[in-house]
Amino acid sequence: MLTLSFLLRRVLFTLVAIQIFFYTGSAGDTLKLSQFSDCQSDADIIVDRINTEYDATTRQIIFDIAGRSKKVQNVTASLKVEAYGKDVYTKSFNPCDATTFVAGLCPVPTGEFAAKSTETIPAEQASQIPPIAFSIPDIALQATLSLKRLEDGKNVGCVVADLSNGKSVNSKAISYIAGGVAAAALLIGAATSLAGGGSGSGEPGESPGASPSFYQMMGWFGSLATSGMLSINYAPLYVEFTTRFSFSTGLISIPPMQRAIDNMRSKTGGAVTLDNIKNSTKSIVSRELFERANTTQTPLLDQNVTQALGIQKYVEKSGIVQENAFMTVFLVATIVILAIVVAILFFKVILETWALCGSFPKSLTGFRKRYWRTAFRTNVTLIKEFYGNWVVFCIFQFRTGGSWAATLLAAVTLALFSGILLFFIVKIIQTARKHIKSEGSAAGLFENKELWLKYSMFYDVYSKKSWWFFGPVILYNLVKSALLAGLNGRGHGFAQTVSIIVVEAIMLVLYIFIRPCERRRFNIVNISIQFVRVLQMAALLVFVQELKVERSTQTVMGFALVIVTSVFTGLLVLLMVINGFYTCCKDNPHRKRRKEAEKLKRESEFFLDPKNNDTSYRTEETMEQGPIKPYRDRDL
Repeated sequence: MLTLSFLLRRVLFTLVAIQIFFYTGSAGDTLKLSQFSDCQSDADIIVDRINTEYDATTRQIIFDIAGRSKKVQNVTASLKVEAYGKDVYTKSFNPCDATTFVAGLCPVPTGEFAAKSTETIPAEQASQIPPIAFSIPDIALQATLSLKRLEDGKNVGCVVADLSNGKSVNSKAISYIAGGVAAAALLIGAATSLAGGGSGSGEPGESPGASPSFYQMMGWFGSLATSGMLSINYAPLYVEFTTRFSFSTGLISIPPMQRAIDNMRSKTGGAVTLDNIKNSTKSIVSRELFERANTTQTPLLDQNVTQALGIQKYVEKSGIVQENAFMTVFLVATIVILAIVVAILFFKVILETWALCGSFPKSLTGFRKRYWRTAFRTNVTLIKEFYGNWVVFCIFQFRTGGSWAATLLAAVTLALFSGILLFFIVKIIQTARKHIKSEGSAAGLFENKELWLKYSMFYDVYSKKSWWFFGPVILYNLVKSALLAGLNGRGHGFAQTVSIIVVEAIMLVLYIFIRPCERRRFNIVNISIQFVRVLQMAALLVFVQELKVERSTQTVMGFALVIVTSVFTGLLVLLMVINGFYTCCKDNPHRKRRKEAEKLKRESEFFLDPKNNDTSYRTEETMEQGPIKPYRDRDL
């Protein structure tokens, strides 16, 4: 009888079959050691070096190990192979038996030793290793070698080896490409702003030209990053993929910065010891963390340490100790804000020098006059766009604790940013209600230049009837981030995932039915991004422990998610470039309509002025054109 699990696996395997061909090329039939770790504390036998290899053609697994022993002892060895969470091969043997003799382990000598063993896995058991293990990156295949004392059966040594097919999505190139895309989005946004005659502070009725914009791309990268922070049991390849976008959340591991944070925490109540680093999680703490702890030749972490889930695991995979997460994000944000202020100041210096040396473009006059307002608007926009990310790491700091200074800083900045957003929300609503009461609509927010320069960074992409939509967007970011950080931890994965799916689905419904943006392509991009987010979160349900989905199915789903999100990201980049060129070459319709309205207003005021009826005020050129038509008779 066909089960739902079987059908799901068949569908996913079929879907990924073509993707594997394009993504990995021809696959080999050999799995080799990628990393290893001890799985027993206070062991008598310590493994210093290991080389493990599995050949699917011969069905042989080779162990070549070297280590140290505290004393001479006879042992029995146990070899276990796991593929995607399932035991596919288990065998115990005596290294001193004639049929299973292993030199170096019979007996284990005092001091250093070396041993090599080759075992053939029966065909029936070898067939349980899925073919995807040789094709999909970052597979979940482990081999465990345990040594027990022959006399009493006590465990005296244990090592776990992770096997790899040599393919991985954990490539820095992904981060570099994503960073390049974000930089390109920023440059295209600046170019379209200048091409549209923007003053640096925007013009009434104008919305950013290119879509996806810089903030949309960074928001998408941020959603990819946070999709790897749920408290669920991910396929390794998906976690590796999402950590390549950790820069979009401010998690950038810079060794000098991390050492400075360690020093700050050690002086403000935070513990910074080797045990603190070890307890973070097994096998995911980078060598860099050990170097910061001033250790050399440190043994690998104990396997019996409970593996972390959620934000903690994601932070550690990014090369940062969990206690340093908030301070890392804070320092990166501070650097970015200062860099923006300096860049804007540098641009102003260039414009002032330009004005002194020659003619000055009229389109840049507004920026020249409103430098400080532009800098303030830019920083408020950053707070608005990355508020959700800030909520995540502030709540995570509250729950992690440690340094009182870091916790206090998290509380102060969260209150400050929330207060800034709340202030603008209240002011915009009050202003809109005043205009609705006097004029019947909130169009004044778009048509009044002074109001536009004050508040437009909150609603510039929205239509006049949907000016209020920035409120639900901010609330959406707040609720989703609070659920992500508040339900972080083991045992909350199902509730966390389902609740975020509900939030994402509600936001998708709002985008579809309200279509709040002034420009159609902005609506299309926002709906597309939100639709993919909902599908992405729904697909992540297969990693929830309570649903007990087979590990092989989880791995295939993880790879499918990597492919789908990569393709969608590529489409966003292509759309961004095309729209950028289109906007640079075409007049901004919002600006064009506003300029025409201003021209008509000036002309009407001119004719209403009695002194303008005196022909002496008319030039020779206008006199030759004949009588001036009344304003009401003009073709509008």
